[in-house]
Amino acid sequence: MSNIGITMGDCAGIGPEITLKALREPSIREGNAFTIYGDRSVFEELNTKYRILPQGLDEFRFADLHLIQGPVAYGTVKAEYGKAAGDYIKKAVEDALAGKINAIVTSPIHKKSFQLGGYGAKYPGHTEMLADLTNTKDYTMMLAHENLRVLHVTTHVSLRKALDLVTQKSVYKTIKLGYEICRRLNLPKIRIAVCGLNPHAGDFGLFGDEEVKEIGPAVERAKKDLGCVVEGPLPSDTVFSKACGGMYDMVIAMYHDQGHIPTKTLGFKYDHEAGEWSEVRGVNITLGLPIIRTSVDHGTAFGKAGKGLACGKSMIDAIKYALLLADYGALMIKKKGF
Repeated sequence: MSNIGITMGDCAGIGPEITLKALREPSIREGNAFTIYGDRSVFEELNTKYRILPQGLDEFRFADLHLIQGPVAYGTVKAEYGKAAGDYIKKAVEDALAGKINAIVTSPIHKKSFQLGGYGAKYPGHTEMLADLTNTKDYTMMLAHENLRVLHVTTHVSLRKALDLVTQKSVYKTIKLGYEICRRLNLPKIRIAVCGLNPHAGDFGLFGDEEVKEIGPAVERAKKDLGCVVEGPLPSDTVFSKACGGMYDMVIAMYHDQGHIPTKTLGFKYDHEAGEWSEVRGVNITLGLPIIRTSVDHGTAFGKAGKGLACGKSMIDAIKYALLLADYGALMIKKKGF
């Protein structure tokens, strides 16, 4: 049995609702325990209104710090909500490090509320906060949907700064993290594709030299060290399609949007006539931590919050990934050469 911790996120968003919707899935609940890091009153309010879980919430444990005063003002930016989101993340990390839970699944936070609550000035997002709380230096973000898995060499920095962070060391480190997660997922043959940074992967230096000076040498080193298929630098405008078709198990993206756009194009479906997302799928996984952390691959969706309309499929995916990874232990890599 695994005990999975789920954080509330920003309570003014859809985090509590998608948590309840995911937990009504029998295939997820069977044989597992769940600890919800959030004010129980927030979840009771939603469940009473929409009867998401008719049997009630007693089968779940709540790590309730009693941080939210009164009914939730859905879709509202408040320092109170941002501080609560951060405090519950800290509590979940403490419990994961102590072995009280096997993995953390995080609900979305609102960056402005997070900042007003005292966390945003130090942490651009979940990933950086989790790395700091666990004293982790080498980490990265992986997005996954169906058979597409994408790691990022750089994440929440400006594109201009990201260019300077693409180095032999950072690319090699990310490839190794990709190899480790593929191994832990028990993939039979590990095949990793590494994106170029420039158009056409630089076209032999015509459109930039990062592929020649930084990315290429990292790929060659990884080939020798890891003993698996590592190809690159490859043009990013075609490599994701090949990965979706089964040619690669992992794609290494150089910067945030290079990896996020194809993953969300695959997992998100927008209905123009209805004026809303009809489906939101995908999982965000932080690699390199001494604990397991997965997350939904979308935001707080203030426009839908508190209306019973949120799609819980990404949360279901995130919990399933957490359960899968819990079988293999933490993803921390402590090897020389990083």
